[in-house]
Amino acid sequence: MSRKLRIRLVPLAAAAVLASTSAPAFAGVIDPAPIGPNQYFYGLVNGQAGQSVIKMACFGPVYPGQTGHPLAGQTVEVRPVPSPSTVDVGYTGSAATAVGVSLGNSASAVTPIVLRYYGVAAAIPTSLNLPCYGSGVVEFVPAPPSSTSRPAAVKVNFVGQP
Repeated sequence: MSRKLRIRLVPLAAAAVLASTSAPAFAGVIDPAPIGPNQYFYGLVNGQAGQSVIKMACFGPVYPGQTGHPLAGQTVEVRPVPSPSTVDVGYTGSAATAVGVSLGNSASAVTPIVLRYYGVAAAIPTSLNLPCYGSGVVEFVPAPPSSTSRPAAVKVNFVGQP
């Protein structure tokens, strides 16, 4: 390679390296990565951490105790924790390779969703029976659990949609 060509390529290569490393490691979308032991994580419901809304298919006047089904197109997801965090943080503990999602106030005792990768959203099943209105908690529980694992939670408001 000629000296002139090398002189021109070195600054371009350096610029490419700087461009690839100057963006924050945790900006927006992340590449899917497997969930593993000894990792901190947080949960998202419909793209929101901390507090979110689950829209419910509820027809007619809503009355206390009424249940319905979640509308299609809603999701849950887990992400690794960026350093300092203000959301409820979970910890996979010594054994977890997945996170089970338990939707608060569900009439179903079975965990309907198991997440195995960070950054991969899963649909909230429309077959679940959940309250038409009110509040609840979606828990993100490390699986399998261990004495060192800790769940994360997202507070939700159930909102009936006619």
